[in-house]
Amino acid sequence: MTAGSGVIESDPSPPPGVAPGGAARWAPGRMLGRRRGGAPRKPRRPPGELPRWAQEPEPVGPVRQAVGTMLTILAVTLIGFAVWVSFGSRLYFDRVQYESYESLRVPLANGDAPTGPLDPLDTSKLVALGTPVAVLQIPALHMQDVVLEGTTGQVLEGGPGHVRDSPLPGQQGVSVILGRRAAYGAPFAGLGSLAPGDRISVVTQEGVAKYQVIDVRRAGSPLPPPLAAGSGRLVLVTADGSPFFPTGEIYVDADLVGQPFATPGQVLTSATLPLAENAMGTDSSALVPLIFWGQLLLLVAAAISWLSRAWGRWQTWLVAVPVLGYLCIVVADEVTRLLPNIM
Repeated sequence: MTAGSGVIESDPSPPPGVAPGGAARWAPGRMLGRRRGGAPRKPRRPPGELPRWAQEPEPVGPVRQAVGTMLTILAVTLIGFAVWVSFGSRLYFDRVQYESYESLRVPLANGDAPTGPLDPLDTSKLVALGTPVAVLQIPALHMQDVVLEGTTGQVLEGGPGHVRDSPLPGQQGVSVILGRRAAYGAPFAGLGSLAPGDRISVVTQEGVAKYQVIDVRRAGSPLPPPLAAGSGRLVLVTADGSPFFPTGEIYVDADLVGQPFATPGQVLTSATLPLAENAMGTDSSALVPLIFWGQLLLLVAAAISWLSRAWGRWQTWLVAVPVLGYLCIVVADEVTRLLPNIM
């Protein structure tokens, strides 16, 4: 304090107990036990106590744990569906194509492959859905795939499908083949890139039918010229728009080069053909198995929640991952059948 001035000045000397040499660590106005700015210091951790990140988590109630497990499984199922449709379904497509080619090769050699809507070994029955009936070759797309009978979503998972109310390729009339654009191998992904003049070949029991593309059209495009009497035409159909959000169809019209093969009478008509076999059709029969597999998935989620408490988290998930993987694939397959068949 300066005499006569009335002003009190802070004493810059260190507090008692602080050596003069340590004055550099001491600042005027700084108080022990407080940070600069007056914020109190955090209390030190007691000796022997582990840091928060190393401490055991607080126990979780069974209801909360069950809900968390189910949400985790739901997220895994959604991710599994996306991975299966985008990548895993290709493996299924390749396997079915390999088996279908082996199944068609022997009947073609023996002369008893289907040439019409009726089973050549039992003419009282229609050719079963999914039966291999032809081999489709499109050089411009570097594609050679086995064509299956029928066009339901399940059939088109294994390859292009022949619309059953149309004649087989190479025969007189308009033969129609549907194929997927994005999922399950996407055999018709490049269909929109074809151009007039491109060649298409189809191998059936009756021989090799050669076609020439005359037009690539979409919804609203002009229809191709009427088919001349005694000739044949092939129409390839797939989805248009975004790969997994189709907005319509793409049609490739190709006229038969040469004379058509013998054409048996048709049994099915467009009126009797199930709606699930039309372009952009969905297979509602997948609802029942989807509900069943969904219930089983919920039971597995409950079992995982209980076992993780009684047995241990890591031991339970080690066993549960293969089971969940299988269920995710099955559920994804059933959901795909509910989507447009040419997606």
